[in-house]
Amino acid sequence: MLIRGLVWVWTPVDATTIVNDPIRATKSSGNVFLDIGFEPAEAAELLAKAKLSLEVKRAIRARGLTQKQAAVLCGTDQPTLSKVLSGRMTSITIDLLARWLNALGRSVEIKVGRARGATATVVVNP
Repeated sequence: MLIRGLVWVWTPVDATTIVNDPIRATKSSGNVFLDIGFEPAEAAELLAKAKLSLEVKRAIRARGLTQKQAAVLCGTDQPTLSKVLSGRMTSITIDLLARWLNALGRSVEIKVGRARGATATVVVNP
């Protein structure tokens, strides 16, 4: 398995390789984006966006909304919302995700403190 950007590329593996090779694991830093090679600042931003987009998805589900209904509430279109919910966040900002969460009835709190690696602290309240 190789990682190219954020796309997984699966390569065939010989069954004997699986049997003969011990499973190797590396402990995560707590930020998958840092683990796969992003610079710390970018990894922190991507993790914050991922956490916020997950909360958008949860808020939509909790309210029983369709993507189209949620998009209207958020002031966007359904295709843009769908892209974000499926993990494509290159053209989206943390600010916009926070506004969407507010429109969906959630409050967002971003804590600022001294840098501790590349972790992101995002709190979303129902």
